[in-house]
Amino acid sequence: MKVVGFIAEYNPFHLGHKYHLEMAKHLTNADYSIAIISGSFVQRGEPSLIDKWSKAKMAIDNGVDLVIELPFIFSVQSAELFAYGGVSLLDQLNITDYMVFGAEIEDLKPLIKIAHVLAVEPPYYKKRLKKYLDMGYSYPISRSNALEDYFFLKKPKLKEILDIKNILNMPNNILAIEYIKALKLINSNIEPIAIKRIENQYKDTILKGNIASATAIRNNLLNNPIDSIKKYVPLKTYDHLIDYKNKYKYFNTLSNYDQIIHYLLCTKNKKQLTEIMDMEPGLENRIVDKATQYKNAEQLVQAISTKRYPKTRIQRILVHIMMDLTQTTFEELKSYHPAYIRVLGANKNGFMLLNKIKKNSKLPIIIKFANHHKYNNTYLNKILYFDKKSTDLFFIGLKNSKPFINMDYYITPYIRK
Repeated sequence: MKVVGFIAEYNPFHLGHKYHLEMAKHLTNADYSIAIISGSFVQRGEPSLIDKWSKAKMAIDNGVDLVIELPFIFSVQSAELFAYGGVSLLDQLNITDYMVFGAEIEDLKPLIKIAHVLAVEPPYYKKRLKKYLDMGYSYPISRSNALEDYFFLKKPKLKEILDIKNILNMPNNILAIEYIKALKLINSNIEPIAIKRIENQYKDTILKGNIASATAIRNNLLNNPIDSIKKYVPLKTYDHLIDYKNKYKYFNTLSNYDQIIHYLLCTKNKKQLTEIMDMEPGLENRIVDKATQYKNAEQLVQAISTKRYPKTRIQRILVHIMMDLTQTTFEELKSYHPAYIRVLGANKNGFMLLNKIKKNSKLPIIIKFANHHKYNNTYLNKILYFDKKSTDLFFIGLKNSKPFINMDYYITPYIRK
């Protein structure tokens, strides 16, 4: 019995994901598949386009056997923390043989070499990283420069082979490296496998070719009729998008939170802002200053962002402000992760996997949300609190006349029999 695992967002599940799933099963000869997916908010610091149960339905109906939610405290984080949250949960299931992820290159060797340096953090690398950060560069750019310096000085033969800047300029490569690093840091037995991204790039905004990017699909869904993306998603995905729109009327976007963000930035004092997750000393001044000039979230993010503070980081900070997730709280809860397995969807094979997980893992499995109370676990409840709060915030953003509150209690996992 071979099990392949994924860490994904499926926002929404498209033909590229379908190709990835089929190729992963082919390469690993796996019998079963597990996807750990972000829930109500995603890694780039935005609300998910659709609710997490709709994403789970798409995944299950397109061939994934078991869908588990990545806790909110990790879903809206840097690539490093996002990867750590997903990998550590996948590992603690104690049944996963392979982890398959997308990358812009198929050869794992250069990614493994880079991941090794990032995991070990040799003194020279750390010194160069600090130098570039002190010069005002963003963390990703500083890291790329420091890695180049390290390989040039310490491993000149490898430097000729590794095109560091090109490798680290591609988002799927960055996540792939972080997945490999996380597997190394937790000493996991899961085998990593990369599948080369085909057709369009991650950030492409135009629908073209046979496989469009999720970004292009989302942009079209926000600005055009649903049928504009029909040829770029599996039929099951299209059907679930129709069902979602009929039920909730609106797809979600960060601009739906303009008033909430503006209110919080106008009422929180700077000391409170300095405590927010991913905030940096001095950045709170820039955020407050720009908030007096811009009420539109998109314009605000654009105005705040610099080469040191990329747009995605600013978006994540705004989400953390809405969620009141502080650095102290995150560090406390991180040490207790993984604390549970939250099931969002499963088919028959998925229930077979759950039975095997019960025998091999000590983590409590939460299928019905209300049942988490019976575990009487303070930290499990604290982490789940942010999952529920993020779900409530997601539905507030939809601006329906009818309020959707406590949906974690009302919606059950999608079960395909």
